[in-house]
Amino acid sequence: MTLQRELDPTAAELRECLTRLPRTLPPRWLYDDRGSELFDRITRLAEYYPTEAEREILAGHSAMIAEVSGATTVVELGSGTSDKTRTLLDAFVVHGLIDRFVPLDVSEATLLYAADVLNQRYPDLVVEPVVCDFTRHLSRLPQGGTRLVAFLGGTIGNFYQEERRAFLGALADVLDPGDWVLLGLDLIKPIDRIMAAYHDRDGVTDAFIRNALVSINRDLDADFDVGNFEYVPLWDDREHRVDMRLRACEPEVAHIGALDLDVALGAGEELRVEISTKFDRDAVAAELTDAGFADTEFLTDAAGDFALALARRR
Repeated sequence: MTLQRELDPTAAELRECLTRLPRTLPPRWLYDDRGSELFDRITRLAEYYPTEAEREILAGHSAMIAEVSGATTVVELGSGTSDKTRTLLDAFVVHGLIDRFVPLDVSEATLLYAADVLNQRYPDLVVEPVVCDFTRHLSRLPQGGTRLVAFLGGTIGNFYQEERRAFLGALADVLDPGDWVLLGLDLIKPIDRIMAAYHDRDGVTDAFIRNALVSINRDLDADFDVGNFEYVPLWDDREHRVDMRLRACEPEVAHIGALDLDVALGAGEELRVEISTKFDRDAVAAELTDAGFADTEFLTDAAGDFALALARRR
């Protein structure tokens, strides 16, 4: 197993995000090793329906995905522990064509753990973990054979619309005709169910969102008072998305040493950290077509909460 690393400096981006209004925090600051652990806990919460819904779809349709795509390489973007992906890989191994799995993630510790588990489970499968930010490093996708890029967990919903369209276009650009994408999508449903999934009773999501400030404090010599912020999830009905923010309870001036930057926040001022968009299937099919994909098929769980979109690069 060879571990590849490629991470761009993100300090300049953070400066830009904190010096314009409304202030934002790039979501990549959520996913250090601690953040990855917290997100893994979120996926196991009773309120957080997407994980089990997606697992149900993979259990019922992975054999078909392996057969239809005929992929010899499976790439997973934002792989985390690759827990659900094992169901997909089981089907590909049985199908007999796959010879390589490439998980991409920003957390080295999580990747190494996942790769060790996968090496034991699939001793004949080449596992090539890559530490990188897949939003910046799609050029690192492996070449050769027929590829299926899996982007699971509804993570595509963390992109704003213009970012999502640009990302899908960039992904299509690095794929060859006949390659495939498998996209996890959280579907539109009653708002109370959605909001419960992002404001759990145990406060795990609260800790996860706050972890962005913890990461910045540690890595950039900053002094944000993490306890001064309240986690605030909001529903945007026009955009069909959850907007996750941190709201300052009292005024504070945080200094970021690595940027030589002071950030003055008033009481009630918010930092926008992450969004989670919920999707309509027809709209997603149109976006995939515009990006360069074809033959989109939607696979859903029995309750219709979640979908996997399987599409071929034209």
